[in-house]
Amino acid sequence: MSRDYIVGKAELGNRGEIDRRYIYWRLHVFLGIYVGYAAYYITRKSFTYITPALIQDLGLEKADIGLIGTLFYFTYGASKFVSGIISDHSNPRYFMPIGLFITGLINIFFGMSSSFVAFACLWTLNAFFQGWGWPPCSKILTSWYSRNERGFWWGVWNTTHNVGGAIAPVLLGWLVVHLGWQYGMQAAGIVALVMTAFVFLKIRDKPQTMGLPTVGHWRGDEQEIAHEQEGKGLGSKDILFHYVLNNRKLWLLALTYVLIYIVRVSISDWGNLYLTEEHGYSLIMANSALSASEIGGFLGCIVAGWGSDWWFRGNRAPMNFIFGIGVVAAVIGLWAIPEAGYFMQLVLFFLIGFFIYGPQLLIGMAAVECSHKNAAGAANGFVSLFAYVGAALAGYPVAKIMESSGWDGFFITLTVCSSMVIILFIPFLLPNGHFNSTQRD
Repeated sequence: MSRDYIVGKAELGNRGEIDRRYIYWRLHVFLGIYVGYAAYYITRKSFTYITPALIQDLGLEKADIGLIGTLFYFTYGASKFVSGIISDHSNPRYFMPIGLFITGLINIFFGMSSSFVAFACLWTLNAFFQGWGWPPCSKILTSWYSRNERGFWWGVWNTTHNVGGAIAPVLLGWLVVHLGWQYGMQAAGIVALVMTAFVFLKIRDKPQTMGLPTVGHWRGDEQEIAHEQEGKGLGSKDILFHYVLNNRKLWLLALTYVLIYIVRVSISDWGNLYLTEEHGYSLIMANSALSASEIGGFLGCIVAGWGSDWWFRGNRAPMNFIFGIGVVAAVIGLWAIPEAGYFMQLVLFFLIGFFIYGPQLLIGMAAVECSHKNAAGAANGFVSLFAYVGAALAGYPVAKIMESSGWDGFFITLTVCSSMVIILFIPFLLPNGHFNSTQRD
């Protein structure tokens, strides 16, 4: 192989120096988005971890909590789509930390409030700026990691949900029990403010803006090079219309995301209430089950991402189908054996987390890979918009189902949704339906 990188007619420099710079900056930008998104996640889920205390201390109803959740998720989903379009043309080094700083401030102000109206307004505002977190991450992962390795690295990055989700319930739950829910919210906000500086120092834009070759050429990844050349020369409006809004694969992925997020968010938002109400566990014990779910999700992300690279050569569909079956089995297990004891409850929450985070990871990545290279934020934001329609449905609508049909209604809803996910994955298993196709339909 030549000692120089040559793309077209441009000589891009000595290979050894480029390798050194690539390795250095890939590590740094990855650390930036990993730590940054964990902080985002803490300030997003902090409300969930104090929900039982709000019901007990302030007399809020399940419907009140559900309405706040629905407002949050509708706003968050819309923000991810709009922010995705904007972030494709922005420098993630500035875009991501600004949003994180503002969400930290909002969490602190939330801890100083006490009325339902204030809670609803602040949490809806928080949702808007939460949408600034994911698009820069998808842009960086698409720019700095190529097709034949991206599943693993995206999977590792996706565990940031689980790191934040495993630490925060126990830490914030302890603060709520011993000091009050106000301190739990304010602690989440302070973490975000501190992490803002770290994110700004670590993140950089695309390799090309730093004088480096594209990741496809650097790694010699033919699939990635083809993706980089797909639709080359098109304007922003044409890319958005042809590769996002008029892409039938994205629409089907978006529909599966609705159902996945109904299950995922229902478990994460209502799981601790289920354990405290139905089984009489303490808030710390109930939140520990949520931590077990996040630990399962941590492992599930890595297995799903690595497996789709290693076993299926970048085709995300088979792993999605396998993990979908696991989601159905784990949900039915939690419903069917409720008296199995606390340890078994932890195991089932662990399994739900393990299997639900596989599709949560792979669907978002597949959306990027079957769209235009320069529309990573928009494509991911588009399917995420629908994902958070599902998340919104897990708020007020699921709360009303529980009020009318109890926890049996809750689990029937989750079982139906997870079963439909399996059915919707079937077209992608067909020869013409690969998730990883870069061609739009």
